[in-house]
Amino acid sequence: MKKYLILASLFLVAMISFKGSIISKDQGRRLEILLLGHQGKNHNSEKFAEIISQDFFKNGINISYTTDPNDLNEENLAKYDGLMIYANHDQITPAQEKALLDFVKSGKGFIPVHCASWCFQNSPAYIDMVGGQFKTHGTGEFTSTITDKKHPAMKDITDFTTWDETYVHDKLAKDIHVLTERVEGDHQEPYTWVKKYGKGNVFYTAYGHDERTWRNPGFLKLLQNGLLWAVNNTAKKEWNKLPKPIPAYSDAKLPNYEKRPGGFQLQAALNPNESQLMTQTPVDFKMELFASEPDILKPIAMAWDERGRLWIVETVDYPNTVRDVKGEGQDRIKICEDTDGDGKADKFTIFADKFNIPTSIVFANGGVIIAQAPDFIFLKDTDGDDKADVREKIMGNWGTYDTHAGPSSLHYGFDNKIWGTVGYSGFHGSTKFNQGAYRFDVDGKNIEFMGATSNNTWGLGFSENNDIFLSTANNTHSAFLGIPFSYLDRIKQPADKSIDKIDGHYAMHVVTKNLRQVDVFNGFTAAAGHNLYTARNFPKRYWNKIAFVNEPTGRVVHEAILEPSGSGFAEKDGWNFVASADEWFGPVQTEVGPDGAVWVLDWYNFIIQHNPTPQGFENGKGNAYINPLRDRTHGRIYRVVYNNAKPAPIKSLNRKDNASLLLGLVSDNMFWRMTAQRLIVEDKNTAIAPELYKLIKDKTVDELGINAPAIHALWTLQGLNLLEGSDSEAFSVAVEALKHPSAGVRKAALQVLPASSASLQAISKAGLLNDPNLNTRLAAILKVADLPESAELGKELQAMAGLGQNNEDRWIKEALKVALDKHEKSAAGTHQGHEMAMTKGKPAEPEASTGKPDQIIKITPIVNAMKFEQKTFTVKAGTTVEVEFSNIDFMQHNLLILQRGSMEKVGAAADKLAQDPKGADQQYVPKMPEVLFASTLVNPEGKYKLRFKVPMATGDYPYICSFPGHWRIMNGIMKVIQ
Repeated sequence: MKKYLILASLFLVAMISFKGSIISKDQGRRLEILLLGHQGKNHNSEKFAEIISQDFFKNGINISYTTDPNDLNEENLAKYDGLMIYANHDQITPAQEKALLDFVKSGKGFIPVHCASWCFQNSPAYIDMVGGQFKTHGTGEFTSTITDKKHPAMKDITDFTTWDETYVHDKLAKDIHVLTERVEGDHQEPYTWVKKYGKGNVFYTAYGHDERTWRNPGFLKLLQNGLLWAVNNTAKKEWNKLPKPIPAYSDAKLPNYEKRPGGFQLQAALNPNESQLMTQTPVDFKMELFASEPDILKPIAMAWDERGRLWIVETVDYPNTVRDVKGEGQDRIKICEDTDGDGKADKFTIFADKFNIPTSIVFANGGVIIAQAPDFIFLKDTDGDDKADVREKIMGNWGTYDTHAGPSSLHYGFDNKIWGTVGYSGFHGSTKFNQGAYRFDVDGKNIEFMGATSNNTWGLGFSENNDIFLSTANNTHSAFLGIPFSYLDRIKQPADKSIDKIDGHYAMHVVTKNLRQVDVFNGFTAAAGHNLYTARNFPKRYWNKIAFVNEPTGRVVHEAILEPSGSGFAEKDGWNFVASADEWFGPVQTEVGPDGAVWVLDWYNFIIQHNPTPQGFENGKGNAYINPLRDRTHGRIYRVVYNNAKPAPIKSLNRKDNASLLLGLVSDNMFWRMTAQRLIVEDKNTAIAPELYKLIKDKTVDELGINAPAIHALWTLQGLNLLEGSDSEAFSVAVEALKHPSAGVRKAALQVLPASSASLQAISKAGLLNDPNLNTRLAAILKVADLPESAELGKELQAMAGLGQNNEDRWIKEALKVALDKHEKSAAGTHQGHEMAMTKGKPAEPEASTGKPDQIIKITPIVNAMKFEQKTFTVKAGTTVEVEFSNIDFMQHNLLILQRGSMEKVGAAADKLAQDPKGADQQYVPKMPEVLFASTLVNPEGKYKLRFKVPMATGDYPYICSFPGHWRIMNGIMKVIQ
């Protein structure tokens, strides 16, 4: 108890030490600037955007980044106070040109930077508006010469020196007003200027080729001054009224994994309003507080009931207060209600308490299931007082070795099962697995491992078409579950082949300079959640396409854009949905709520890192390092609302009223559809079946080609067991849906059909094995792998395996192997296409080594430390050595042996490779002569034998793990002697 009093006092001091003022309702607003960049790495606009965002953000300036010139349209530009361009786009369309010119003429700010003076070469009007065009350049270091120190844009600017491209311009406009020059001998080249364009202001500077200038304080001050001068007086007036919090900082004992000179200081906690002032959402969205301390504390998971009420899991015990006696915990399940409709919770009810580190919640079977390793607990209120009077264990055997590596992200699935994720603490019941996805029946039975991931896994999400996505710690923030492990196991493929890393970029984009991470520096090291936007209250670009991935170490909620790629998906960088410079902001779950808004759980904690245990600290019972600065008193819940959202038509569902349930099934918000499906299935409400048939027979599709009500109606029939032969009409309706115009409905129809000969005939007749939608085709192939053996089908599958489109698709190729394993034995003969499908793409086996090695070296990592146990080993020159690397850790590692003196060079190359989306395909091994010998990435509990002939030259040869961020501390020396 004394420890908690000390902690409370510490955080009270932190709150009091905040140097701010009371914030009024008329508090102004932040400036909104759109930055147009490009995809190229020459003039790396993405990095430029990150640097200026971090520098400008605390001064009340939001930078929204795009690389698409189509964003130059009247409707979009109207949302911004200014447009900055740092890009090399050759052409501009007439419509884009008109929108851009009209935007500036109307009085908005225009800030072209550096290469922007070579943009849109087909537009004389654009060149005139910029005030000149780039002509030629050299390179070199030079000092600016200020020509007008009295201009407002030059306030507090002094001459600065930088290395940059030495631009020379032509087509200079007569009305430019030069602020700085680059003097070269007798030549005075205009380098920074301003001008008017209609009612708008133009600020241009030629500075800015790369980071040598971007990080120059003089340049950053000049650019920010120019931006503030360019925006109009109305925007500037609002910006001037805006409070700009300046948090207090104090010295504290903090880990410094990145080994930054000087380390870090402890930022004082902010109140929710102050925190929001330091947090950015998209330009036409707003962030609204729903609940905060002291009403709630440390929310780690949330879910909504059929009445639209928010339920949260609070855990102040996390991470190290692991109780030896059950029922002694301080953690709670709490219902948070907004009873007066003002958008804020005003009623808080403790549904159940005395938990110890619960990590997830899901509604099922008339109550809720709580993940609390080692057990899953079912809670139910039977008398309507919002207090759990049923509390029973429905499953055990979840690992408790590490409190951030247990089960999480529970979801009710389309298949009426409960889905979830788990980290390396794993499950140790009748089946055993670590880190990946699983599902089980609502009563806790029949658990099934769906696929393995490479690390701690905290994110799971479904698309409206029942595609399954995940996020995983340590450089896999987006992954796709293509084929459940139960299928791949039939053809002796491992569980990690069920899930593919699909993220298309490395970097996360933070707005704080004080980034603190253990590894995967500047990337996604603690990705959590992968919930898609599955409603229709946001703009169309979000619909069923953007997933929200939380990265608490970066204080951001990332927008992962998911696009079809064959039968699977690929992810693109959508930048951020929420980003904060408050170093306590810690988003851990982001999900679409009943109102169509996106809700964000803010863990609100300065200390985010769990392990490895840093130098100077001790490890706790939860396998997290002990730090008295871990907060136990804060927590926030926000709603991110689109400004033009329509009111949510549904407030609650009545499980006893079929009209209410049908209203839920046809909602444009998947939350209500899934909730209605769950309620119908839970109550075994077969009386509603005729209405379900009507929904399935509806052949209309929405703007995305989806008929979501039909998909849920099909799965509802499956959950009611009406497709197992008891209802012929249900079966015929599902068969008819195999020809639905929506690919998602076709997929659902074939997935819900029973494993019968009649289903096989129907699927074959509908032609789904050759469905034009490859994702649906994949589902059809997997489905027939579960159906009765058929010689005719075996021949058809053999023919399919020989088709290029099938054999070139990542997932269809594997699915055909599974289906052929079932049906080919019934077909006569063997088809060459099958042989090709079975062998193509198989990873090459390492070359077999003959003879006994002269020496065997065994190397292991230190668990949770990102270090090798063996810091050095000695070998003789010219001998044959076999290094047996056993990965007893809980994350992937590899082993690279390098040329003498090359660790920094190879490490830098490894850092660069980590930022390549295909880096994992290369096992994070740089292709360079300094890498002498290398293993593949070795999964947890895996081994790799690396055999090689020792170099003849004696000396110290470094060895490293090149997994992102590891090499700096995970290294050792191979000593070569004569």
